[in-house]
Amino acid sequence: MRVVIAEDSVLLREGLTRLLTDRGHEVVAGVGDGEALMATIRELAAGEGLPDVVVADVRMPPTHTDEGVRACVRLRREYPDLAVLVLSQYVEEQYATELIAGSSRGVGYLLKDRVAEVREFTEAVVRVAEGGTALDPEVVAQLLGRSRKQDVLAGLTPREREVLGLMAEGRTNSAVARTLVVSDGAVEKHVSNIFMKLGLTQSDGDHRRVLAVLTYINS
Repeated sequence: MRVVIAEDSVLLREGLTRLLTDRGHEVVAGVGDGEALMATIRELAAGEGLPDVVVADVRMPPTHTDEGVRACVRLRREYPDLAVLVLSQYVEEQYATELIAGSSRGVGYLLKDRVAEVREFTEAVVRVAEGGTALDPEVVAQLLGRSRKQDVLAGLTPREREVLGLMAEGRTNSAVARTLVVSDGAVEKHVSNIFMKLGLTQSDGDHRRVLAVLTYINS
């Protein structure tokens, strides 16, 4: 896959580049601030095409607050199909919600501690590039745990809520089954019930898992 990395720390940017290229992926650009990220994506869009995924730090120059995630939010508005995975040391709920709610596919928000888990991180990058989600458990807990979500949650059983939380992290049915120590069939039944209760039909295609998570976040 073709990747653009936005990270102001040269050491971390080079580390991410090496990590991904060693696994056969192509890093087509590496930039150090939000303005450079937007300029790079627009240039690629006008030429060889959008990258498969952008990996960006939330905090970048000049203020080192939220320039990175704001750039990603703006780019998603311009290019709704652009897959974006943001990295942060903390959960910024406002921008996390806006970023995730901006499209029905290809989005991730991970805390930087996850980068240390190399296999988990690279799998998350690939999953987002392929149109899936990769949300840190802490992000899920904060975004889905607010009281304003109760109207949507009311129709789900406690177990279905657990399953949806794990789905939001990007886990497959088999991975959910292993985590909850239940059968694959039981998870499939819970997932079907979640889709039904959220009004997601088979016509919504393969993105029903993502749409289920977005239904919570947008409620």
